Amino acid sequence: MRKSPFLPDRPLKVAVLGSSGAVGSELLKILEQRNFPISELVLLSSERSEGKKIIWKGEELVTKKTTKEEFLNLDLVLASAGGSISKKWLSNIKEQNALLIDNSSAFRLDKNVPLVVPEVNASEALNHDGVIANPNCTTILLTIVLAPLSKLSTIQRVVVSTYQSVSGAGQLAMEELKYLTEKYLQGNPQNSEVLPYSLAFNLFLHNSPMLANNYCEEEMKMVNETKKILNIANLKLSATCVRVPVLRAHSESINIEFAGVVEPKDALEELKKSPGIEIIEDYKKNRFPMPNDVMGRDNVAVGRLRTDISQPNGLELWLCGDQIRKGAALNAVQIAELLIPKK
Repeated sequence: MRKSPFLPDRPLKVAVLGSSGAVGSELLKILEQRNFPISELVLLSSERSEGKKIIWKGEELVTKKTTKEEFLNLDLVLASAGGSISKKWLSNIKEQNALLIDNSSAFRLDKNVPLVVPEVNASEALNHDGVIANPNCTTILLTIVLAPLSKLSTIQRVVVSTYQSVSGAGQLAMEELKYLTEKYLQGNPQNSEVLPYSLAFNLFLHNSPMLANNYCEEEMKMVNETKKILNIANLKLSATCVRVPVLRAHSESINIEFAGVVEPKDALEELKKSPGIEIIEDYKKNRFPMPNDVMGRDNVAVGRLRTDISQPNGLELWLCGDQIRKGAALNAVQIAELLIPKK
């Protein structure tokens, strides 16, 4: 364990590992918007993206190829470059006594690494030994809603279906969706190169690797990470993940079974007072959360709370959240903010 879980009480030397990707770009935007205390910002990338010029706080910064020298004297590394990259550079980061907040799946289920959603289990961030894991995007959106509802009655089972935007597959996939949609409208064939199939006016089940239990890797991330974050080892949870032709922001349909009856009005009141959540619900106009409501915004939008007609202890709801923002970059910065010493 490091001598203190907190970051130094001064402006920090911060590196963004994977700075040229969709999440990396959003990290830079959020660090500026939230006025995070930075003395020096280092933009690290692959050799392919080396030399890219980025304006941050009115200053032109240049992305650098990731080498061990670039980690010297760092205080904080925000990583969004993939699990293999985070593992490769972990020893260099720890040598500097820096903190790694990692957006990949590399450390999420490591029992010695906290998996943190600040609105849900902020205190876990203090138990780190130099690494804190940022959960999967869909898990963040799910747990930020399940946690306050668990105060009303014990959650026994959750069934969730996700409708995941192409942003979850990265910037190149977003550009490909735009391009293939144009080709579709022109009546031309669509041949996808980034994703396995074209998303233009189409959808497909999540293409992460299929596991022995016939669930895909993305679905099992939700299952295992949710149990760890909520600290409910015996939680029954089943997920089906779908990729849909939306550029940005994920949606989820959630069915929750409680130990006792939870009235929708009580659930609504609990969610209204919970941080990071906003309610969009108008039954008369059939108006509930949509991806367009949350793009570029921090809050997770929730609505259409109703009793499950198939069983009395069930509650159903719908949510939308910006995958790049709260589902990735914002959550990572919020974790870092937990460890800034309070004046």
